[in-house]
Amino acid sequence: MNVRWEEHGWERLAPGVGRRRLPGWDATVGLVVGEDAVLLYDTGSTLREGAEIRAQAQALCGRRVTHIALSHPHFDHVLGTAAFSGAEVYGAVGLGELLHRDRESLRATAVGHGVPASEAATAVDVLVLPDHPVSGEWTLDLGGRQVLLANVGPGHSGHDLALLVPGDREIVFCGDLVEESGEPQAGDDAIPSRWPAALDRLLALGGEDAVYVPGHGAAVDAAFVRAQRGALAARFGTA
Repeated sequence: MNVRWEEHGWERLAPGVGRRRLPGWDATVGLVVGEDAVLLYDTGSTLREGAEIRAQAQALCGRRVTHIALSHPHFDHVLGTAAFSGAEVYGAVGLGELLHRDRESLRATAVGHGVPASEAATAVDVLVLPDHPVSGEWTLDLGGRQVLLANVGPGHSGHDLALLVPGDREIVFCGDLVEESGEPQAGDDAIPSRWPAALDRLLALGGEDAVYVPGHGAAVDAAFVRAQRGALAARFGTA
């Protein structure tokens, strides 16, 4: 299909690879299209937003999303998952148990950030948990294209999963381990002592010439990630 990603509000990063910055919290969702399968990285903050992403992905690649990778357990990245019926869902090991246990906290956090109470409740009620826990690295074959899921955390949360898309220039989807549109946010579930090391793993994964896609904000380079690593180490008093 000869479809312009920009016409649907997406940023094309490479052939068959793009991302959209969602309204509200500027959270990123990523899309990787193979010959046989389509991978979505994160799903938005509500079922309504997830359904919109699903329709756009269908328009962009002419096929449904078959695989989902969840970067971490925060509401603006996971609550749209149930909109993707039948998709295989991947997350860092322990993510499923956490989401099941902390459903009420997830709902309350979403409402506290402005999600309508009814939408937050519905999304949490039907929340799809990962059925594929990633404890190290997991290579997915999408047909003519392989991608790598890497459990690089903890850091921003206890369950941070990155996505590497090889190509002429590597693309690394970082989740909220990296943020460009504001200072990285450290909530109650952050593990500051491990965050700089998580960024070291991201840099080792992508290398110096990679495009690093943050959870919020514009795509950055390795120098930006390295500078943010230094700032986090200074902020939290870690090495």
